[in-house]
Amino acid sequence: MTDALPGLEPGAPSPAAPATSPRRAAGYEIEDELRAAGAVHIAGVDEVGRGAWAGPVMVCAAVTAFGPPPELPGRGERTVRLTDSKLLGPAQREAFAAVLPEWLTCHAYGAAGPEEIDEVGMTEALRRAACRALEALPLRPDVVLLDGAHDFLGRPWRVRCEIKADQRSVSVAAASVLAKVHRDRLMAEIGEEHPAYGFAANAGYPSPVHQQALAETGPTPHHRLSWSYLDDLPQWRHLRKHRDPLAGSGQMTLL
Repeated sequence: MTDALPGLEPGAPSPAAPATSPRRAAGYEIEDELRAAGAVHIAGVDEVGRGAWAGPVMVCAAVTAFGPPPELPGRGERTVRLTDSKLLGPAQREAFAAVLPEWLTCHAYGAAGPEEIDEVGMTEALRRAACRALEALPLRPDVVLLDGAHDFLGRPWRVRCEIKADQRSVSVAAASVLAKVHRDRLMAEIGEEHPAYGFAANAGYPSPVHQQALAETGPTPHHRLSWSYLDDLPQWRHLRKHRDPLAGSGQMTLL
């Protein structure tokens, strides 16, 4: 027997999400199931920056009051509804980020910087960033809702993993938008110190401008030095950091 909420049993796989349209609006289908099982405060968690070559990995935890989510005016009589940040344009993300903080019950950010990522690996750095976001909330969530099939948090958090949660859950969609906008603004500020790298446009991901600056000038203090891109830069290869494999995982895919 277990007192876990549905989908929280140890090792229980989450069912695959149904096929979604390119602009599916997030709803409360997952939150409603959790509330029916007794959860009161549900924190949607999402991250951005895992696959970047520079800058932190950023996590947002967002708790809603279960009211109708904000919408933006679109073309004609259409409205733009809240969904995964990757399905929204930059102006739409900024517009949602302006109204979400007042609409949410609460939200908080957590981050892990390049040095920490180099030291412990991305999986552990992501866990730490998520824990920092959750611990910064003014309330402790009954359940943490993660996008994807992998629980990178673990105990003591009660976790529900759902594939495509950023398109199906208002809580996770809100966290997705806020994390993306927050990190983009931070990278734009860093870019003012290092204009050749184009951080305001590429947010630390490997754009052609970014790669050219790396080849010519080398990594900045904001670059992750354990990433394999340094192997392709002979003049800077000596800066590559190699971690003890027991300290954490290596470079993750560019997501």
